[in-house]
Order: sequence, then structure tokens, then C-alpha cells
Amino acid sequence: MLAGAALIAAGHAHAQAVSETELAAQFTQRWPDLRGLYEDIHAHPETAFRETRTAALLAGRMRALGFTVTEGVGRTGIVAVYRNGEGPTLLVRTELDGLAMEEKTGLPYASRYQETVDGHAQFTAHSCGHDAHMAAWIGTAGSLLALKDRWHGTLVFIGQPAEEGIGGAEAMVSDGLLTRFPRPDFGLAVHVSPLPAGTVTLKEGAATSSADSLQIVFHGRGGHGSMPSSTIDPIVIGAHFVSDVQTVVSREKDAGTFGVVTVGAFNAGTVGNIIPDSATLRLTLRSYAPEVRQLLRDGVERTARASAMMANAPAPDIVSMGGTGAVMNDIALARRLDAALRPVLGDRLTLVPASAPGSPASEDFSVFIENGVPSVQIGVGGVTEEMRADYRSRGMAPPSNHSPLFHPDPESTIRTSMTALTLGALAILGEAPATP
Repeated sequence: MLAGAALIAAGHAHAQAVSETELAAQFTQRWPDLRGLYEDIHAHPETAFRETRTAALLAGRMRALGFTVTEGVGRTGIVAVYRNGEGPTLLVRTELDGLAMEEKTGLPYASRYQETVDGHAQFTAHSCGHDAHMAAWIGTAGSLLALKDRWHGTLVFIGQPAEEGIGGAEAMVSDGLLTRFPRPDFGLAVHVSPLPAGTVTLKEGAATSSADSLQIVFHGRGGHGSMPSSTIDPIVIGAHFVSDVQTVVSREKDAGTFGVVTVGAFNAGTVGNIIPDSATLRLTLRSYAPEVRQLLRDGVERTARASAMMANAPAPDIVSMGGTGAVMNDIALARRLDAALRPVLGDRLTLVPASAPGSPASEDFSVFIENGVPSVQIGVGGVTEEMRADYRSRGMAPPSNHSPLFHPDPESTIRTSMTALTLGALAILGEAPATP
């Protein structure tokens, strides 16, 4: 197998470059169908490992394009393969899942979809942009097949479940993604954010943070609220912990490195005059560097045990609820993409150096990178000037991902994502864009 740089160089022996006009024509031809697909997916979000309708919809579209499709990889994931001669193998990933929350955008196609979980109905919403990613994924597949005389190699398009809950990428790898199918030499993905529509960001190095979820149960001795001396109050233990654990960030972590400890849930007790016998806390730890990740984990666990010991309480139960590493974009590949995209995007493209911080958010595209697939996750803006002006008139900033009001402009988001992914794929498998 050729090394990464040699693989990219080998790809450039093929055909003539694709022009911005051709890319625009590909989008214009596909937009009516992609818009309908986007609105359908947006209105029917399915959460982690429940994405059966979504997966079937995308699998059908990829089969119609001529891909060989395998469903049920990593429970609800899909893998679509297209071979076009000798050359590198490129993984292109989209997420399938939505969020367990109610959408409040007021869009004509807003989700009113509900799932039943543990006997209870819950609303779902595509409030992170995965619906736009899926439409762009389908559009890119179609464009690359229409341009298949311009590249050689193998496409491995994957629809990954359970990105929001973190676990879908690992499930696909555990189910043989990298052994049952052609092993990717490179990987690409996109993610939309509330940056200006039409803009693209390529981040060298750390693009997102690692994330670790923990559950800590503090055990006490319950009793009457009027007789606290006969009890061990787990609420007081938990309260001390919530305050003291931040010293791990402010006093143990180097001030110049990123690291966050968030206590997002604190559940204990039922009424005001009873001291409960336990308190359950849920936390998220985020960082970029592996050594900071370990420092936060060690510090949280030590502080939890110390908080319980100070109250003469039993040791707490500390359970990992899952996690993922930072998305570390391959620097050489990011620079190659920059060279390929800049002739088309110009100053709408930003290459962010490795020395600059990435996003504090987290996601499990990192799993493919950690399993030896050099990759780049491409950032795409989704807020038009008209949308931005409307938000300003209402005295608010554009809503961020995971807000019930988040809705990137579909047309510009899907167009820009298709442009970035198509040019990125051609840079790896065949060619750079034509100079205007």
C-alpha cells in the first residue's frame, strides 16, 4: 500500500480538472430532489440506534446510484461501496441520528416526530444539522459518479448511527467496517455550524475535543430532615464535589491548555424534609490533549472519593458512560484540501493552524482516525446574511447546534458541503479544481 502523500500524488495523474461551473451544474441538477430528501429527513429524526427509517431511505438512494450497499453495520449503520479502477480508497461519512428534543423553529417541515422510549413519548429533532449532512452526502455521491472519468479508486460512503450519543462509530468498527469492506486510505466528513453561509473551515490538528461521560453516585444514610446528625447527607457531599472539582481545572491543569469539567445533572431526594440516602451526578469532561484528558479523569475520581471520605461516607460508585477522543485532522491532508478548494472558494475558505484551538464540542469521527484512517472533518457555515439580519432584529445571535431553534439554510449548506466534499474527493482520488 502506498503512503498517504504518494497515494494523493498518484491520483493526480488522471484527466482534466473539474471547474466551478461543473460543480454548480451538478448541484442545480440535484437540488430539487435533495431538497425533498432533506425536508423528509428533517421531519422524521430518529435517535441513536433507532435510525431504521433513515438508514433505509439512504440505502435505497445509494443503490439507485449504483453503489453496493450493506445495511445493519454497527446495528443501524450503512456502508455503500463504489469501485472505479485502481487508486486510493476514500471513506466519506455522514451521521444518521437526531436528538431527543422538541424543535421550535416553526418551519413548515419542522419535526413533530416522536419516539417511544421506556413507555414514554419523546419529541425528536435534527437540531445539529445531520439532515443537511445526509443530503449533501447523497448529492456528493451522485456528483462523483457523474464525474467518474475524473478519478480512480474506491468510494466507501458510510451512514453512521449514534453520533450524538457517541458509540456509533465504535459499533461500526467493531462490526467489521475496516475489515469486511475496502480499508480506507483517507476519510472526509462535514459539519455545519452557525458561521456565515458559503464559508468553509479546514482545521489542522485538533478540530473537536475529546469527551468522557461519567456517572457518580454518592452514598449516605437517609433520615429525617430535622435530625441531620443521625444521617450522612449525600446532597452535601455532592455539593462539595461540584464546587471542589473545578479546582482540577483551575489549579491542576495548565492554564494554557483546554479542559472543561461540567456537572450537567444532580439528582437526589424527593421532598424537603427527608435526607435521601444517595445522590446521582452526571458529568462530561472535555479536552484536546490526551494527557489533559487523563488528568481530568484522575482529578474527578480523586475529588469524588475525597468528598465522600470527608463526610465519613462509603466510597462513591464511579461509572464511565462512554467517551471519544478528539478529532485530530491530518495536517498534510488538510493542506492538500486547502490547495484544492481555494481556487473555487477563495476567501470563503479558512485554513486554521494546529496551534489555534479547535471546537470545544465533541464527536466520534475520531474513532476512524484512531483506527488508522487519516481524515479531515470540514467545517461549513449555514447562516445567510438575511438570517443573520433577522436574528439581529430580534436581539439575538444565530442559534447554535443543539438549540431547538437551530436551522441552517438548507440550500447554501448542502451546496457548500457538496462542493467541499466533491473537491476534496477529487483531490485525493484524481485531481485539483480548474483555475478560474
